[in-house]
This record gives sequence, C-alpha cells and structure tokens, in this order.
Amino acid sequence: MVTITQQRDKCIGCNYCVELAHVQWRMSKKDGKSVLLGAKDKKGFHTVKVEDEFFEPNVKAAQACPVKIISVRSSSVSP
Repeated sequence: MVTITQQRDKCIGCNYCVELAHVQWRMSKKDGKSVLLGAKDKKGFHTVKVEDEFFEPNVKAAQACPVKIISVRSSSVSP
C-alpha cells in the first residue's frame, strides 16, 4: 500500500499534482486548491492509502509540487 499525505492549507493551486496523477487529484472549484481524493483530514493533513500501482505518478506529483506539501510513502515490503 501507498500512503499519500497533503498539507492542503499550504496548496497554491499550481495543478501539477492533477496533471501528473489525475487518478488521485482534482482541483477544487471553490478555492482553486488541489483535493486528494478519498483523503481523511486530520489537523490539516489529508491522508489516503492507495494501491502500489499509484506510487510512481504520485511520487512525480510530490517532486513537482513547488511548495513541497505532498509526501508519498510505500509500506510494501520487498522480498
């Protein structure tokens, strides 16, 4: 499993995450910030767990984020 975390309050709405990992991300029409789909908010940190196949696109999104508010961790154990 892959854990994706976003500090949404710090989002500047650049849209890179949506372009690079559109399965996980959308732009909010309300405030222009990105939304991590299916995420639970806990004290400003929005977190969701997804399948391993979504690791690479979300890592690219995290690397492209100009304000560095996205973290992606894999909890899979390799044999």
